Amino acid sequence: MTQKKGKIFIITGMSGAGKSQALKSFEDLGFYCIDNLPIALIPQFAGLVGDRRYLKNVALGIDIREGRFFKDFIRTLDNLGKLGLDYKVIFLDASDAVLMQRFSETRHRHPLGKNIAAAVKEERRILCDLKARANKVIDTSKLTLGELKEMLSSMMELKRTAEMKLSVLSFGYKYGIPLDADLVMDVRFLPNPYYVPSLRAKTGLDAPVGRYLKTKPGFRGFLKSYTEQIKALLPLYIKEGKSYLTIAIGCTGGRHRSVYITRELARKLSEGGFSVSEYHRDIRK
Repeated sequence: MTQKKGKIFIITGMSGAGKSQALKSFEDLGFYCIDNLPIALIPQFAGLVGDRRYLKNVALGIDIREGRFFKDFIRTLDNLGKLGLDYKVIFLDASDAVLMQRFSETRHRHPLGKNIAAAVKEERRILCDLKARANKVIDTSKLTLGELKEMLSSMMELKRTAEMKLSVLSFGYKYGIPLDADLVMDVRFLPNPYYVPSLRAKTGLDAPVGRYLKTKPGFRGFLKSYTEQIKALLPLYIKEGKSYLTIAIGCTGGRHRSVYITRELARKLSEGGFSVSEYHRDIRK
C-alpha cells in the first residue's frame, strides 16, 4: 500500500509582512516549522516529509535572506512537484506604507541593507515571479494576528483534489484595494445606503440595508449574472493549478453595499457546493 505523503507549506513573501507570526500559527496547528532553511536543502528535507519515522506536516519559512540562492527557489519548487510532494506556497504581502511603518517601529534592519523605502521597492522586484507562482497571497496590512491565524487554519482543510477554497471579502475603496485580491468587483453603481438617515449607522449585515438594496434596479440581475460568471471561471482557474481564489467586493467605505453583496455572494457560492469563507475588512471603520 502506498504511504500517504505529508503536507509542506512554504511561507514566504515581503520582509515585515508577518512570516514569523504565520510560522507560529502553523506551529500551534501541529506543524513542524523551520525558519530560513537553505533552499539547497529543501529537496533533501522534503524527502523526510510523510515518512512516519520522521515528519508528516511541515511549514518552511523562506525569505530574501537566502540572497543569491533565492533565484533557484522556483526551480526547487518545480522539482518538488516532480517528486509528487503535496506542497503549497503562501506569499505574505502588505502595503509599502505598512511595511515601512513596521520596520520603523521595530527598528529592525531590512535584510537588503538599504534604506527602507529603497529596500521594499527592490524586494518587490525580486519577489515578483515568486508571488505570481504562489498558491495563495495574503495581505496582512489590516489583519490582526488572530485573523491571520484563522485564515491559515482554514487552509488546512483543503484537500489535494480539484477543490478550490474561495474567500469573498468586502472593502472600501477609500482604504485601498486588497493586495491579495484575485478578482475585484466595484459595486458603487448601486445607491449608497449611507445617505439614508435611518441606514447610515447600520451595515450590510443588518436586514434593513439588505431590503433597501434588493429594491434597487439592476441589483438582482447583477448578483445572479456575477455569481454565474464566477462559477464558470472556477474550472479554468482549477485547470491552471490555482487552489485559492480571493474575490473582493468594493464600495466607497466598505460598510454597506459591498458587505451585503459579499454576504449574498458567499451564500450563493456555498449553496453551490463550494468551500467559501467570508470576511469584511473595513466594516468597523
